Amino acid sequence: MHISDAKMLLSLRGFWCPKNPDAQSGAREARRVTYISRLRHRIASLLSLTLIFTGAYLLSFLLRFEFQLSPAEIRTVASTIGLVVFVKLLVCLYFGIHESWGRFVNFYDLVRILQAATVASAIIVMIDRIALPARLIPRSIFVLDWCITLLVLGGTRAASRMVHEGSWRFFLPGEKIPTLIVGANSAGESLLRAVIRHGHSVYHVVGFVDRDPARVGSRIAGIPVLGTVDQTFKLAERYGVREVLIAGGTLPGKEVRRLVEESRQLGLTVRVLPSYEQLLSGQVVLRPRPVAIEDLLHREPVNLDLEQIGNWISKQVVLVTGSAGSIGSEICRQVLRFRPACLVALDRSETGQFFLEHELTPRADGSDLRVLLGDVLDRRRLERIFSEYRPNIVFHAAAYKHVPLMELQPGEAVKNIIIATKEVADAAASYGAESFVLISTDKAVNPTSVMGACKRVAELYVQSLKDRFPTRWVTVRFGNVLDSNGSVVQVFRQQIAAGGPVTVTDPRMMRYFMTIPEAAQLVIQAGILGNSGEILLLEMGEPVRILDLAIEMIRLSGLRPGEDIEIVFTGLRPGEKLSEELSFAEEKLTPTRHPKILVADCARPTPPDLTAALGALQEVADEDAEGVIELLQELVPEYSPQRIAIPARHAFVSSVSQKAA
Repeated sequence: MHISDAKMLLSLRGFWCPKNPDAQSGAREARRVTYISRLRHRIASLLSLTLIFTGAYLLSFLLRFEFQLSPAEIRTVASTIGLVVFVKLLVCLYFGIHESWGRFVNFYDLVRILQAATVASAIIVMIDRIALPARLIPRSIFVLDWCITLLVLGGTRAASRMVHEGSWRFFLPGEKIPTLIVGANSAGESLLRAVIRHGHSVYHVVGFVDRDPARVGSRIAGIPVLGTVDQTFKLAERYGVREVLIAGGTLPGKEVRRLVEESRQLGLTVRVLPSYEQLLSGQVVLRPRPVAIEDLLHREPVNLDLEQIGNWISKQVVLVTGSAGSIGSEICRQVLRFRPACLVALDRSETGQFFLEHELTPRADGSDLRVLLGDVLDRRRLERIFSEYRPNIVFHAAAYKHVPLMELQPGEAVKNIIIATKEVADAAASYGAESFVLISTDKAVNPTSVMGACKRVAELYVQSLKDRFPTRWVTVRFGNVLDSNGSVVQVFRQQIAAGGPVTVTDPRMMRYFMTIPEAAQLVIQAGILGNSGEILLLEMGEPVRILDLAIEMIRLSGLRPGEDIEIVFTGLRPGEKLSEELSFAEEKLTPTRHPKILVADCARPTPPDLTAALGALQEVADEDAEGVIELLQELVPEYSPQRIAIPARHAFVSSVSQKAA
C-alpha cells in the first residue's frame, strides 16, 4: 500500500490528521472536568456517610448508657465501630445512597434509605451473633443505631432539597397573594407541590376547597381543606383570598363558568393551571394562565364502553366520508384506537387528505390505512370504492355546514347533503354494509335554513331504508362543535387578531357546544347503541350564549371588550335562529345504556314517495332555487324558510355588461 493511501485510511479512522484538533482537545478536557467533578462528589458523599455512620453509632452508645461510658463499653465501641461503618458503606454503595442528594430527593429515595439501613443492621447483627466473641454489641444498640441512621440520612437529604429549592421561603411571611386551591385530590396536591417547589412563587396557599364534603377538615401537606366548592367565596372573604387556582380538569365547565362569573363581582381572580399530566411530566413552569375558552366549555369526562366499541370495530373495514373535516378526521383518529382491519378515509379535499395521511400513518399500528380522494356524488367512483373494500361500518360525515352560504345556493346544499347521503347509503345497502351512521345536526329540528331542511330530509331517507335492507341504519344528531373548521371560535380568534371588531349576530343568540373529540367518541358509541332507523341525540349540556364567548375570548387575549376590541351586533343572517333545538316536540326521548346518549322516538312516518321527491329535487337543483325551497317545504312541513333575494345569473351578467359599457 502506498504511504498516502495509508494516511488516508488512518485519517478516516480518526488516527491521522484530525479535522479539528482544538475541538477534540476541548472535548477531552470537558470529559476530564466532568470526571473530576463526579469523583469529587462521590468522595464527598462517602466522607459524609462515614461521618454520619460514625456519629450515629457513637450516639447510640451514649444514649443507651446515658452519656456515661465505662472502659469496657469504650473498648466495645473502639473494636466494632470500624466494622459497623464499613458494612454500612458497602450496603449504601450497593443501594446507591451516595448518589441521592439534592433537589430531586423524593419518597422513593427515603424508601431506599430504609431498605439500606435495615439490610446493613441485619448484616451487623448476624456478624455479631456468629463471628464476634461473646456478642459484643448490646441488642438495644442495633435499634438505636438503625433509628438514628434513618433520621440523619433522611433529614440531611430533606434539608438539602429545601436548600436547593428554596422551598423554605414558602412558609415565611411576606408580600404573597393569599390563594385557595380547588381540588383536595392528587391534582390539587401536585399543584400545591409545584407552588412550594417554585422558590419565587408569589402565592401563599391558605387552604383547599373540594366538591366532596367528606374531605372538609382533612389536610394535604399540612394545608387544611377549608370547605366545599360552593363555599369558595365565603372562605375567600374570611381569609382575605385574592386568587383561586384550579388544576386543569378538576371541575366541569359549568362550575368553572360559575366561579369565573361570581369572581368578577367580588374582585377575585380565577386561574386554571396546566393539567395533572403536564405537571408530572416536569415540563411546566408555575405561571398560571387565565381561564381558556376550552375550560369554560369543558364537559364532564365522556366514559366510553371501550370493550363494546373494540368488539364492534376491531378487525372490521371502516369507511369514513368527509374524512378531511373536523368530525370526520376525529372519527378516523378514534377508530384507529380500536385496530380495525382497514380504515378507508374518503374526501375530495386533496390538501386535507394529504395532511390527514401524514398524521394517521404513524397511528395505524397494524391497521391497513387507505386515504382516498373522491367525491361521494361521483357514483362510479363510490361504487368502485365499495366494491374494492366492502366496508362493514360506514360513518357518513361528508356535508356542507355553513348556513348563510347554503341559503344563497340551495341547489348545492341539496346535492352535497341530501343526494350525497342517498348515494352513500345506497352503496352501503348494495354492498352489504353491516352498519351505517349518519351524522346530523340540531339545525334539522324545526329548520329555518336550507342546510337544516336538507339534513332533515337526509334523516328521513336513512330512516326509510330500515325495512328494505338488513343494514343497521343509525342517525346521530348533535349541536355545534367547538373550534371546528369555520366555527364561531375561529372567526372570533381571527377578528381579535386583526384588532376587531368582533361580530355577534344577536346578544340573545345561544348554541349548544361540544368538543371535537367528545363528539366523535359519542358518535362511535351511538353507532353501537342505536337500533336500525333510530335517531340518537347527544346530551349537549346547557346552551352557551355567543356573546359570552366573544367577551371571554377578548379578555383571554389580554384585551378589554368594548374598549380595546369593539363588539358589533350584525343581526340574524339568513337561515339562523336565536336558539337551536335537539328534538321535535312530538319526539319522545328515551335513555340508552350510555348516560349522554338518548333516543328520539317519533312515530311520524316517512313520506311514501320520498325517492321520487329526491329525484325531483336533483333535477331542479342546478336550475331553480325557488323550486328547491318549495320541494323542501313539501318534504319537511316544519321548515319555515326565511325568504331572501337570491341573485339570478342574468342579473349578474347584466351588471357586468353595464360596467363594461
